[in-house]
Amino acid sequence: MRISDSQIAQVNHQIQALVSAGSFYGKKLEAAGIESVSSQEEFEKLPFSEKSDLRDAYPLGLMTAPEEEIVRIHSSSGTTGIPVIIPYTQKDVDDWAIMFARCYEYAGITKMDRIQITPGYGLWTAGIGFQNGAERLGAMVIPMGPGNTEKQLQMMQDMGSTVLCSTSSYALLLTEEIEKRGIKNRIKLKKGVIGSERWSDKMRQRISEGLGIELYDIYGLTEIYGPGIGINCKYNTGMHYWDDYLYIEIIDPHTLKPVPDGEMGEIVITTLVKEGAPLIRYRTHDLSRIIPGECPCGSCHPRLDTIMGRTDDMMKIKGVNVFPSQIEEILQAFPEVSSEYQIRISHLDGKDTMRIYVETNGSVDFADLANRIAAKVKSVIGFTPLVKVVENGLLPRSEKKTKRVIDERYD
Repeated sequence: MRISDSQIAQVNHQIQALVSAGSFYGKKLEAAGIESVSSQEEFEKLPFSEKSDLRDAYPLGLMTAPEEEIVRIHSSSGTTGIPVIIPYTQKDVDDWAIMFARCYEYAGITKMDRIQITPGYGLWTAGIGFQNGAERLGAMVIPMGPGNTEKQLQMMQDMGSTVLCSTSSYALLLTEEIEKRGIKNRIKLKKGVIGSERWSDKMRQRISEGLGIELYDIYGLTEIYGPGIGINCKYNTGMHYWDDYLYIEIIDPHTLKPVPDGEMGEIVITTLVKEGAPLIRYRTHDLSRIIPGECPCGSCHPRLDTIMGRTDDMMKIKGVNVFPSQIEEILQAFPEVSSEYQIRISHLDGKDTMRIYVETNGSVDFADLANRIAAKVKSVIGFTPLVKVVENGLLPRSEKKTKRVIDERYD
């Protein structure tokens, strides 16, 4: 997607705010002598921003608006000890709610729906983002937050919830619990809005059929408002994202050069109107592509494809670069296995070993299935893993995100 003249003007406004505030990015621009940009080519010469920059700015080094205008902070969940703190002005909070309400509308959700929210509240952006958008839409909110599955199911039945907001991992757990209890006929869910983690087509089908609902992928990250910056419509031809608030590029993560629409690469986001903590050319490390052409729904908002993984998901095993999505694609070719899997990587007797755990039902020959999966992985990736087949339900379920790759080499 080429940047428009109006977006260039918005970027220049952001540049002026960042330089005036003396933020990390403003200092980068000042050092490079950049005061504004006037074309696509000049924009693409602007420096990237990274999560490490945001951590270095802890606690409030990202704050670009005056402190008296900051009404809230959020923090991204991270694996390091230093969190990323994102300040929000009232306009940022309102803009986020508008975008999120738009997501609900694209999913066909109305003010007559009852929306049960299971993601976490607090510093994390998920729960409160889903809630603000629902309230902006005018729907009834059931703000459950995470966990307490028994209570979730009780409220789901008693309140007649019609929309479930959750991670795919928790949606799967709820699906299985509803089936175990035999209460599907007492559940009134029609739609699920699912975010926070990548999920397979097999998992999507399991949840959709198990609950009898339509599923919608919602996209977002704390650094860029939170969830709600994009969602798929009923035609499911990619996630529409809100280009009146964001400019999105796809770059080659190795050359760092933009790739043509339709090619896979890393999502890079520039906020166009954010006040509290604007970001320019922020590398998300999420892998996707911009889908060319128009959506059958007629929306003018461009589309991102499903998130295929992250550039930092890559595992190096026996000298081979492997992505979890590759293993997932292989497993999807085996109808006998469930959507759940786990990869464990260890270093034994001087060499790396990959173990893949998969689930199946009791009517399958476990040893034969393990051998067939191992042979398929060998043919696609180039080495033979150890495959362990277990009964359905034995792999961990999560109320948040499921950890599918465990690297024990550095424990």
